[in-house]
Amino acid sequence: MPELQTYKGYYLWHYVPSKAAAVIFLLLFLAATAYHSWKIWKLKTYLCICFAIGGFCILTIPVEFVGYCARASAYDKTGRMMPFCIQNVFILLGPALFAASIYMVLGRIIVGVKGERFSLIPVRLLTKLFVTGDILSFLIQGGAAGMMISSDLASMGNKLVIFGLIVQVVFLGFFIVAMVIFQVRMHRNPTPEAFSEDLQWKSHLKTLYLVSLLIMIRFLFRVAEYIMGNDGYLLQQEWPTYIFDATLMCMVMVIFGVRFPSDVHAYSRHERVKMNEMGGRV
Repeated sequence: MPELQTYKGYYLWHYVPSKAAAVIFLLLFLAATAYHSWKIWKLKTYLCICFAIGGFCILTIPVEFVGYCARASAYDKTGRMMPFCIQNVFILLGPALFAASIYMVLGRIIVGVKGERFSLIPVRLLTKLFVTGDILSFLIQGGAAGMMISSDLASMGNKLVIFGLIVQVVFLGFFIVAMVIFQVRMHRNPTPEAFSEDLQWKSHLKTLYLVSLLIMIRFLFRVAEYIMGNDGYLLQQEWPTYIFDATLMCMVMVIFGVRFPSDVHAYSRHERVKMNEMGGRV
């Protein structure tokens, strides 16, 4: 049984990470990412590319898968910096790419049902605003995760990670509010396109609500984890990470895979082509 090792006299880990758990989730994320990538290629729903990349990032390689590969390799290498660094960065940042994809889907839904006037934020700015916030938090957390490796900068890195996570919580919360307002306004004054059977926009909104809730829980868990600090229960134990991060993000990928927004992409593209043709005739 491996024992905890130190790195330059400093414990990187508070426990020996479970190889079995890491392998199980890296395989789950690999399978989910492969499925999403196949559907993106087959249905040409390129707006979901960030979602597939996010799947690779949560464990320790392209964003979700690589994070857990590194975590599995750290089982008997708890005194080595590289596995710890990779899993820490990739698992922390993966969900930001999930959030970026759901932001883009809402914009397509609003355009598809021609509900631009019901949007809390102008549609031309909607996706840009939320994705920009996501990128900002991504960069903050990415830089902070690197700082936490140094014992001298660990405290500053921890504070920056908390700030980056709070930025994500604020933007995701605002996004949920924007969804609710749009749906309420559409329900009161539905557009003709809202009754089209080609776009199951209400079903997709329900999916976005569920996925957003799971991601929000994960963000709040991470905020609590870093606020409690290295001596806190959440960082001292391994099981919370798998319950409130790995499991929730795996559920997000499965839900999005079952309710893949291919019709949102196809319908909005069809509407743009039709509008261009009408403009040409005019």
